[in-house]
Amino acid sequence: MELGTLFVSEAIGTGVLVLLGAGVVANVLLARSKGFDGGWLLINFGWGLGVMAGVYLAYKTGAHLNPAVTLGILSSGADEYAPGIPVTFPRTLTYIAAQIGGAFVGACLAFLAYKKHFDAEPDAAKKLAVFATGPEIRDYRWNLVTEIIATFVLVLVILAFGHTPSGLGPLAVALLVVGIGASLGGPTGYAINPARDLGPRLAHAVLPVGRPARITVSAGSHPQADPGPARPAGSSDWSYAWVPVLGPAIGGMLAGAVSQIVF
Repeated sequence: MELGTLFVSEAIGTGVLVLLGAGVVANVLLARSKGFDGGWLLINFGWGLGVMAGVYLAYKTGAHLNPAVTLGILSSGADEYAPGIPVTFPRTLTYIAAQIGGAFVGACLAFLAYKKHFDAEPDAAKKLAVFATGPEIRDYRWNLVTEIIATFVLVLVILAFGHTPSGLGPLAVALLVVGIGASLGGPTGYAINPARDLGPRLAHAVLPVGRPARITVSAGSHPQADPGPARPAGSSDWSYAWVPVLGPAIGGMLAGAVSQIVF
């Protein structure tokens, strides 16, 4: 497979994954959305189904959609990333670049879909949460441990799927992601994917998320938004950004190494 084809496949799959994943977070968190306050399980299922859609779209490249999965396959000693795609350094870089780039574009599309709700939302922390993960209790060492454990489970089970075909395919991966979110997502928001966090965090840093709208009401009319002058949307929390990149990378590589013993 040509590197360009590989890049496009992984970028599209990861982009749709993040579009639907960031979209469900926006639906639950942002002001005046129909899904407002829908709860943690709605977010879990939204991300899981986003993964399923992305896996179907990127079937040509094995649908890694996640640098941790790519690194996990690499450290497992596999000869191919997917049928007909040998493990080489250029292909490894192409997978990871496509995943980060696709995640960035997917986050931008989610922003466009919810633009008016971003304008109406006064809480900068909720806006950032649409794009990137963050810990409930900030302790970088333990946050890192959480991400390592959750990603280890993700990648090890994905590698097991290759040895125990069930016919469920993308649905099995989707349910795995739902389960990890429900069980291990509480402390850090379960990034479990460096591209899923880094690409959207970059998008948050450059997009005009803007100031919340001022809502004005006059007699006999519907509320109208007065956007006012733009202002910064708040920090992208770069001091934490290394955790959801390094933790999943370590977890994925550990899973790949362990898979050589287990499978």
